[in-house]
Amino acid sequence: MEEPVGLFYGWFKLLVVSFVGLVLVLKLVELVWWRPRKFEEHFSKQGIRGPSYQLFIGNVKELVGMMMAASSQPMSFSHNILPRVLPFHHHWKKIYGATFLIWFGPNVRLAVSDPDLIREVFTSKSEFFEKIEAHPLVKQLEGDGLLSLKGEKWAHHRKILAPTFHIENLKLLVPVVAKSVIDLLDKSIPMSSSAEVELEVSEWFQTLTEDVITRTTFGSSHEDGKAIFKLQAQQMELAADAFQKVFVPGFSKFFPTKRNIDSWKLDKEIKKSLMKVIDCRKKQQQCELDKEGVGPKDLLGLMIQAPNITVHDIVEECKGFFFAGKQTTSNLLTWTTVLLAMHPQWQVLARDEVLRVCGSRDLPPSKDDLVKLKTLSMILNESLRLYPPIIAMIRRAKADVELGTHMVPRGTQLLMPILALHHDQTLWGNDAKEFNPGRFSKGVARAVKHQAGFIPFGLGVRTCIGQSLAILQAKLALAVLLQRSSFRLAPTYQHAPTVQMLLHPQYGAPLIFRRMPHNLS
Repeated sequence: MEEPVGLFYGWFKLLVVSFVGLVLVLKLVELVWWRPRKFEEHFSKQGIRGPSYQLFIGNVKELVGMMMAASSQPMSFSHNILPRVLPFHHHWKKIYGATFLIWFGPNVRLAVSDPDLIREVFTSKSEFFEKIEAHPLVKQLEGDGLLSLKGEKWAHHRKILAPTFHIENLKLLVPVVAKSVIDLLDKSIPMSSSAEVELEVSEWFQTLTEDVITRTTFGSSHEDGKAIFKLQAQQMELAADAFQKVFVPGFSKFFPTKRNIDSWKLDKEIKKSLMKVIDCRKKQQQCELDKEGVGPKDLLGLMIQAPNITVHDIVEECKGFFFAGKQTTSNLLTWTTVLLAMHPQWQVLARDEVLRVCGSRDLPPSKDDLVKLKTLSMILNESLRLYPPIIAMIRRAKADVELGTHMVPRGTQLLMPILALHHDQTLWGNDAKEFNPGRFSKGVARAVKHQAGFIPFGLGVRTCIGQSLAILQAKLALAVLLQRSSFRLAPTYQHAPTVQMLLHPQYGAPLIFRRMPHNLS
């Protein structure tokens, strides 16, 4: 009797294994063939097309090829950067129209550059859309905080952190930021020097923003936070490299490649360093509360005091703020100084305004002075228009949703190119690809023909919480630089905007600085 029973179980196991194998094969066929075909058919009926889906890889081969070709050499000193930075969008939009399909592997993305549709996604129908998961190494870098949280937890964290970024709270940073800029400038270009000095400003501004971000994050514990930036800089190199490659689920998160192992080690060190700062700050803050009854309004202090916030939550928020705060502001400062070096007439206008408002080269701008620097505000807006730090946003439909006249199925990813909006002649006029800060002389609303045409910090409820800090810091730093120096492009400067998570100069941004005569006013 045992032999037939054993034979039965053997056949039964084989049947189960075969069934599981068949199910997996069918799932794979559904994922990489049937589902993409259904999406293509669905959108085709609505008049939406795109480059043909290729089994497994989608359009990745064509897309990567265009990106590599576009970034293979510098461009002319032009602000028509869309063909270089988003070549696939620039190319396919001309063929398929403003709304078209792109395939990232078997995942469909609907490229949308109609401002009406974008406004719907971020405002009236925002509840139907969510952020997609970042590459594991990118998520590890930016943390599991406001940048990636969803739903009630995101709303809770946003409410807790909002007082840090209130304009009245940020104004208290003005003397600190001014001193940081002056100290760094004096160190790089001594007051006694009349010689010209070459500075690579994309690196120079990162040093400056680190100091401000650590103060905004850690308050009185800011010195302890600086070491974390060095670890994050190494981690960003690994994440940026991963950002350029096709994301293979599971492999990028769990497989022990050298890059993954290095990133895991760095993340462990960052968490350990942050935990140490948090523990010290908790003890320090308790003493301050015992004495004064209130704690300082920095990010760390507010989170320590808040209910339903774990130490893990604090660590993740600090990571995200370090990354986003530093990179966004340093990129804004870099491109603005490059633009002022390219267009010296606007540099002269901005400097005249700073000297007129502040009254002396010896006195840094005060918080009241900053409000009066209208020309500088116009220049920063034009910089954010032409060279936005984030060039595109991606959202995913959580349910079937009507968007404009289109029906968008659940699971569809939407790619919304900020850069294309900012360079659109129908929104900005015939000079959309030219540097003209004067277009903002009557405010943003009068400069562009649509509310969603200018969104450097996003739109709707998830608008960047740190935008006021970024603008204040950039405005103050530029005012101090204009007071005390003039600058022009170095002969070695090559104009090559490219994407490495954020928009940055591929070959750096070397500028030639000269100190202004100290006794002029």
